[in-house]
Amino acid sequence: MQSPVEKRAGVYTYVSQWPIYSLAWSVRHDKPSRLAIGSFIEDYSNKVELVQFNRDTSDFATDNRLIFDHPYAPTNLMFFPSKDPSNPDLIATSGDYLRLWEIHDDRIELKSLLNGNSSSEFNSAITSFDWAECDTKRVATSSVDTTCTIWDIEREAVDTQLVAHDKEVYDISWGGFNVFASASGDGTVRVFDLRDKERSTIVYENPSQDGSLLRLEWNKQDPRFIATVGMDSNKVVILDIRFPTAPLMELKKHGSSVNAISWSPGMGHQICSVSDDSRAMIWEVVKPGVQSDGGGNVEPEMWYGATAQINQVRWSAVELDWIAIAFLNKLQLLKV
Repeated sequence: MQSPVEKRAGVYTYVSQWPIYSLAWSVRHDKPSRLAIGSFIEDYSNKVELVQFNRDTSDFATDNRLIFDHPYAPTNLMFFPSKDPSNPDLIATSGDYLRLWEIHDDRIELKSLLNGNSSSEFNSAITSFDWAECDTKRVATSSVDTTCTIWDIEREAVDTQLVAHDKEVYDISWGGFNVFASASGDGTVRVFDLRDKERSTIVYENPSQDGSLLRLEWNKQDPRFIATVGMDSNKVVILDIRFPTAPLMELKKHGSSVNAISWSPGMGHQICSVSDDSRAMIWEVVKPGVQSDGGGNVEPEMWYGATAQINQVRWSAVELDWIAIAFLNKLQLLKV
């Protein structure tokens, strides 16, 4: 018997064996509607599971052979960021290390384990990473040790390692070839250009008392815009990097802390945010020809209420009208 939440029109629910924290959509044309979900278990032993959604039947399929063990809860997951099926079918995970896994029909195997701390036996936790769409051999990781590391995954070697901030770096996002941004416990969003590694540009400083910035996502469709979220903050801050002194707008309608954000991959004018208030909100951020008033009064274009605090959101880059959210042990797909 399905519970009422699993029968709502345009809402499809997969119930996992574990609490879910991280999730990712596959972008390959030959693997539509495939997702990965990472567990959040307060223990060394965690899991990553591949889930296949069938749009014709609205059912989910899983295969026990496509579940793999992961040390610690994975802080982020990403499939190889290319739609071309001739590329290898890979998924990356972060936690104590950056790992690449190769997906086969009947198994998932560890391909490489990338350790940036060659000088120490201890490894600093990797808080997040982003795989460059424009240069798929490059993965950028952020770490609690204040560094950002650019990996060349073909050589399985560090390309560049930068001391990026004064405190922990919590999130990282590519903005284009050689350019990435990071968000930190020091309250700043900084933009880096690998052609000039000695300098970075602070495009935002959080004015609040404990100004830690936890989430950051560069808009891949419209690279003028970056979104960021502070710790224990109900606001999504939208930055226009051409005007780094003040935010373009602040989206303030959540009733509790925002946990994750995801830009729409199609037009790039919308963003979805999810929060401890159990809501997913979709915002129209950039209306062509309309001046922003700072966004404090912007209402979401639409919102969806879940039954618990929502941890994670990912907008599908292939099927642009699908958004995935995670709360408790549920993965929900929303048709928007």
